[in-house]
Amino acid sequence: MDPFLVLLHSVSAGLSSSELTELKFLCQSRVGKRKLERVQSGLDLFSVLLEQNEMSPENTVLLREMLVSLRRQDLLRRLEDFEAGAAGGAAPEEREITRKERTLFTSPVQWKYTRSVTADLRAAFDIICDNVGKDWRKLARHLRVSDAKIEAIEEKYPRNLAEQVRESLRVWKNSRREDAAASHLVRALRACRLNLVADLIEEGQRARALQSESGDPVSLLSWDSDSPASGASR
Repeated sequence: MDPFLVLLHSVSAGLSSSELTELKFLCQSRVGKRKLERVQSGLDLFSVLLEQNEMSPENTVLLREMLVSLRRQDLLRRLEDFEAGAAGGAAPEEREITRKERTLFTSPVQWKYTRSVTADLRAAFDIICDNVGKDWRKLARHLRVSDAKIEAIEEKYPRNLAEQVRESLRVWKNSRREDAAASHLVRALRACRLNLVADLIEEGQRARALQSESGDPVSLLSWDSDSPASGASR
């Protein structure tokens, strides 16, 4: 069986009826009333969330929020064990565009544009992780990352500031999907008065644009190769 489904079965089996009721309440903004009324177990709820792409093996933020809300450290440890085992796999929000996705772009211009956007976004992530430091929470809120998700991120990486920053950006990117762009990050940074960081991102964009115009290929390192930034907590 899929390891993620095994995890969900395990979590479901460990829930009491009162905890299930609390989780259903937490999901009211995500799941319709009629669907929630039909939920009789944790697995029923997880199945609905999977169908709606609210959670997946690569996106466990919501599941973590649920377990943090319940204060179930035992179930959180099971989730962390799963995440540690899956760490070697490629995360869809941080991987190079695949050949299958490439076929969706029939125009070479569209493909080149998509490569450029991906490169800009990856570079922006790296710059923000290296320079924002403890202001990441303010930036996350400007990007409309909820306080509950911010709390879940802090729980996930309690002593790793760089990974807290990067995870908040991943959450934002997942929420925006194909609309995510470096320009959105620049606007949010300026709204937070983090103008130096915004300037660094825009300078990088201009440099890559010049490189592209000169005929050099845009470098797209695989996003799943990211490792925690080496900088100490700021």
